[in-house]
Amino acid sequence: MTPSTLPAANPGMNPGAQPDTPPGATPPAGQPASLAASPAYQDALGTFLRTYPAFDHEALAELRAREYARLDALGHVYLDYTGGGLYARHQLDDHMAMLHGSVFGNPHSNNPTSRAMTDLAEHARAYVLEYFNAAPGEYTVIFTQNASGALKLVGESYPFGPGGQFVLTFDNHNSVNGIREFARGKGAAVAYAPVLPPDLRLDETRLTALLESARPDAHNLFAYPAQSNFSGVQHSLDWIARAQAQGWDVLLDAAAFAPSNRLDLGRWHPDFVTLSFYKIFGYPTGIGCLIAHRSVLDKLHRPWFAGGTITIASVQGDGYYLKEGEAAFEDGTIDYLNIPAVEIGLRHIAAVGIDTIHARVMALTGWLIERLLELHHANGRPLVHFYGPAHTEQRGATITFNLFDPHDRLFDYRVVEDEANLVNISLRTGCFCNPGAGEQAHGLTREDLADCFGHAERMTFEEFIRVMSGRAKEAVGAVRVSVGVASDFADAYRFVTFARTFLNRES
Repeated sequence: MTPSTLPAANPGMNPGAQPDTPPGATPPAGQPASLAASPAYQDALGTFLRTYPAFDHEALAELRAREYARLDALGHVYLDYTGGGLYARHQLDDHMAMLHGSVFGNPHSNNPTSRAMTDLAEHARAYVLEYFNAAPGEYTVIFTQNASGALKLVGESYPFGPGGQFVLTFDNHNSVNGIREFARGKGAAVAYAPVLPPDLRLDETRLTALLESARPDAHNLFAYPAQSNFSGVQHSLDWIARAQAQGWDVLLDAAAFAPSNRLDLGRWHPDFVTLSFYKIFGYPTGIGCLIAHRSVLDKLHRPWFAGGTITIASVQGDGYYLKEGEAAFEDGTIDYLNIPAVEIGLRHIAAVGIDTIHARVMALTGWLIERLLELHHANGRPLVHFYGPAHTEQRGATITFNLFDPHDRLFDYRVVEDEANLVNISLRTGCFCNPGAGEQAHGLTREDLADCFGHAERMTFEEFIRVMSGRAKEAVGAVRVSVGVASDFADAYRFVTFARTFLNRES
């Protein structure tokens, strides 16, 4: 198969194909099929569409019936898009057709099957740049296992040293936090810029001071998420140029941002961008990438070499030479059979339209926040407490909160999840691998956390929750719902209906 025979950028199916309804499946009672007959639902839907006219309900219904029919056929409400996206039916069909129709070999050779695979892998690499509007002369794509693998690649290779600094925001994912161990191990200073409750936005005064402290004769790395996977806050991309002007290399974690927002690398120019493709389009789940500015690649020094990363290596000569460009960073054999599916997935998102997806998910996010804010117990106490913005300004489609009873006692997030499971609602609970945002949201201090570390025996997560729950102002852990490409109004409506079951209950 050659690049010219890749499946077209078309989210449809072959003529005559049927929606992906599993054999014998019927919608359970209370699912969208029965919602259609509910006057309350129809009234809510009508109001929603008048409030959010850009939602394009009919086009979404057609897309969902064609590509994601399994959701309604199996009665699922999927509200964990920040955890992982959902694949369209045609992504699987197109990828399987490609595999069935050709013979592919390991690309580390020059035989016909290897060359065919190399062509497809390089075509996918080029399309990633095209999708993010990244000039090929300015950026390169390094395929990794996931965003965490891309972050580790930066952390282990960046030239940290005495006098240098690693500055990051409190609300980074743990895979970004982990880079601090590489920085400290090489003698660099590490500093965090706080986020401030209740919206959990950056303390801009503190961050400005930290960025002003860069030493021009040292290497300085600044890392932050374009969108927090905890609070949904979207930090300004203006920080990229502001930091670079003061001597910083900038690492932008776009894992939570890219699924429903346009990241234009022709406008914004971070030095490093990290992504997991499954978060954008669900399949395949074993590939991410580091999009790296070519000007900084020479700064990175690999701590080892592997097959695929070198031109030559010698045992007796005790030496090696790394390849140039992205090949020096792709250890071993790339996941070559799945990499073409990355292009298929990105083309699917491009065909639906990232701006269309953004408009839809923000309409649903706005409606969810408004309805959850309305929920009060009979005594007037609110049911929901948000961690992050309780509005749609400068935020994404991730909503994190806890539920409280009429006496302001917490409903354990694990109980909320268990009850959601019973009605086939998939949401996420816990700390979301984002300890800094959670610590700020729940009012935990450095002193509260000091006792958790430095002991001979490691503390389990359950032990941590038990100890910290006695010190937190409200809770440790939370409930998170997030919407994405296939989310419709019925999903949001059913979740609010579920949340209402906690009204006037004792925790």
